[in-house]
Amino acid sequence: MKTNLMAVINNRDAGALARMSQGDITKKVVNSNAEKMVDSLFKSLKQLFPASVSTVFKNANDEMDAKRQWIAAFAENGITTREQLQNGMRHARASDNPFWPAVGQFIKWCKEEDYVALGLPDEEQLYELYREYCKMRGWREMKWPSNACYWMVTKIYSEMRSKSLTDSEVKKLCAKELRSMTVRIKSGETIPAPVKQIPQLHIPTSKERSLEHLASIRKKLNINPKSI
Repeated sequence: MKTNLMAVINNRDAGALARMSQGDITKKVVNSNAEKMVDSLFKSLKQLFPASVSTVFKNANDEMDAKRQWIAAFAENGITTREQLQNGMRHARASDNPFWPAVGQFIKWCKEEDYVALGLPDEEQLYELYREYCKMRGWREMKWPSNACYWMVTKIYSEMRSKSLTDSEVKKLCAKELRSMTVRIKSGETIPAPVKQIPQLHIPTSKERSLEHLASIRKKLNINPKSI
């Protein structure tokens, strides 16, 4: 391996370096069960999209590389069960697109059934709820589909404000919060109702303004500051 690596570096073969690096990353998430699941999945997808197989996989190496990519993507996005893959296959069978699905699209299909079963919005729906909330003056004006939606949207909004997140970063955060909420609900946790915030009755003043108030009070009471 070291000899091959030195040869690649000496030849400045960027493509080979990328493949070797990617292989190391993939090994960390690959196990025999994941390989079997993806092998079975690819067989099913080939039957659904036979016309696109020859264009997507020009040779056996292309297919092996694609499987590694899918295994790594599944591990990164929490796709770990046969039930999730079956969800994805249901969407694939219903798709009117004749082309082989991208791994990102298939992952969305896998998750959508999960979200629906748990009473959660999908990533796009959550993002739209967040945008609607941004237009509101307060959370009470929102018609929340569920308690979970309230907690996810308000957290996303809070992080967007505190970290000055871009639109693309907010969308990634939506996906992250959905994954987190899915785990919480599946673990049996009861998601609490929205918390009613107490109206702010006292508005803090600046130091200068406070000193002005203090001076005014002393003047009214004829108090000399030097005598205190």
